[in-house]
Amino acid sequence: MRNILVPVEEHSLIYPVFETALLMARLFDSQIRGCALGINLAHLPTDMAVGGAAVPDREQQHAVERASYQHFATFMLAKGVPEAGEGQAELSFGWHTHDLVDDHDLGRFARVFDITVLGRPGAGSGQPRASTAQAALFESGRPILLVPPTAPPTLGETVVIAWNRSTETARTLALGMPLLTKASRIVVLEIDGWGVDGPSGREVAQLLRWHGMASETRTLPGRAGSPGQALLSAAASLNCDLLIKGAYTQSRFRQMILGGATSHILAHTKVPVLMAH
Repeated sequence: MRNILVPVEEHSLIYPVFETALLMARLFDSQIRGCALGINLAHLPTDMAVGGAAVPDREQQHAVERASYQHFATFMLAKGVPEAGEGQAELSFGWHTHDLVDDHDLGRFARVFDITVLGRPGAGSGQPRASTAQAALFESGRPILLVPPTAPPTLGETVVIAWNRSTETARTLALGMPLLTKASRIVVLEIDGWGVDGPSGREVAQLLRWHGMASETRTLPGRAGSPGQALLSAAASLNCDLLIKGAYTQSRFRQMILGGATSHILAHTKVPVLMAH
C-alpha cells in the first residue's frame, strides 16, 4: 500500500477521506497522490446541463482542478506531510497535474495505484457518487477503501473479514494482506446460509496462520433481513476499524433490483471498508 490514489472533489466527505488516506499512508510510509475528479465531461454533449447547471468550459474545469489541489495540498501540509520529491520513498503527497479525471477514466487511471480511497456514496447533492466507486471497483483491478462520514481514529487495528467463500472475497483478502499484517486482531466472519460453495472460515484462518497471523472465526445465525446489515452490526459490536468485503458477488443489476450486501454496505457503512471485485 505504498502508492495511494485520492480522487478530490467538493463533497461532504472529502476531509474524512483525506484523514483516512493519511492513516493508511502512515502505516506504510506511502505517497498519497491526489487527482481532481469531475463528471463524465468527455462523454456528454457540449450543450447538456448537469444538475440544472451547464457543463463547465475549459477555464472553469481548470479552476476546479486548481481549487481541488489547494484543498488537498493545504490539508497535507497542515498535517506535516511533505510534497513528494524525485524518487522519494517516504510518506509524502503528490498531485496529478492534468485535466479533471472523470468517473469513466478513473478506473483506468487507478490501475497503477495500490488502492483508491473514496467517500461512501450518497444519493443527495454534495455527496460522493456511486458511479465513482463502481468505476474504481470494476475497471481498476485494484481495491478501494470506502470511507464513512466520520473518519476513524485508527485504521486496521481490528479487522473483520466478511467471508462468503466467493472469488471476489478471496481476491479482496489477497489484496488486503498488507493491512492484515498490521492488525492486532482479525475476525473471520460468516453468516449461516449466506454465500457460495467454497472454503470455510476455518480454512481462511488456517491460511492466515501460514502467513504468521492469528485470527478468530465467528458465525452469525442466518435470519431474515439483509446480510449487509448483519455484517455492519457485527463489525460495530467487535469495535472493528476495517471491514474487508468482496464487492458485487451478485451482479450489479441483481443488486440494483433485489438489493445485496455490497449495496447495503456502500450506502450505510460507518467503518472503513476494503473492497475489490
